[in-house]
Amino acid sequence: MDAIVNPLPGTDEDNRPTQAEAEAAVSTLLRWIGDDTTREGLIDTPMRVVKAYKELFSGYDQDAEEALGRTFEEVAGYDDIVLIKDIPFFSHCEHHMVPIIGKAHVAYLPDGKVVGLSKIARVVEIFGRRLQTQETLTAQIAHAIDETLRPRGVAVMIEAEHMCMAMRGIQKQGSTTMTTTFTGAFKTDPHEQVRFMTMLRG
Repeated sequence: MDAIVNPLPGTDEDNRPTQAEAEAAVSTLLRWIGDDTTREGLIDTPMRVVKAYKELFSGYDQDAEEALGRTFEEVAGYDDIVLIKDIPFFSHCEHHMVPIIGKAHVAYLPDGKVVGLSKIARVVEIFGRRLQTQETLTAQIAHAIDETLRPRGVAVMIEAEHMCMAMRGIQKQGSTTMTTTFTGAFKTDPHEQVRFMTMLRG
C-alpha cells in the first residue's frame, strides 16, 4: 500500500514555477490550439486558468491524515460499521487531465474511537483534488483512514465517470467505473464485505 500512497511529487516550493510562468504556459497552449490570445475573450484566460488550477488541485497542499485530526473515544461502546455514502467528488485523470466525476462510499469498523463524519468527506476531497487514477484514489482514501484511525477495517467503493472516455477516444458517454479497496476485517471476513454491500445498496 505504501507504494501507492507516495509523498507528493513536485511539491517542493523552490521547484514550482511562478504564477507568471504558469500563465505563460497557458498562453502557449492557447496559441498551440490555434486561438488568438490577444482577443478580448482570452486576455485574462491564463490568469483565470491558473487561479482555477490552484483550487482544482489544492489537494497537493493538504495532508489527509492531518485532516482526519481529532478523534472521539466516547462512543458508548459502539463498534459496528460506520458508513458514509454518496460523497460526491471531482478529480482529474492523470493521463489526459480531464475530469473524473463520481461518488465515494466509505466505511470503517471502529476500534475504540471514531472521527467526525465530515472528516471522511474531507479526505475524499483532498485526494480527489490531485491528478489521479481511480484505482489509486480508492487505495489512498482507504490507506489514510487505516493509518490514522487504526480501525478494525476500512471499505471504500468509488463509482465514477471518466471524461477521457466520454469526450475523447471511444467517446462512450454514461459508462461508469467501479473500484473497491478493503482492509482489515473487511478484507479477511467475507461476511463484513456482504454487510457493507448490503448497507450500501439497501
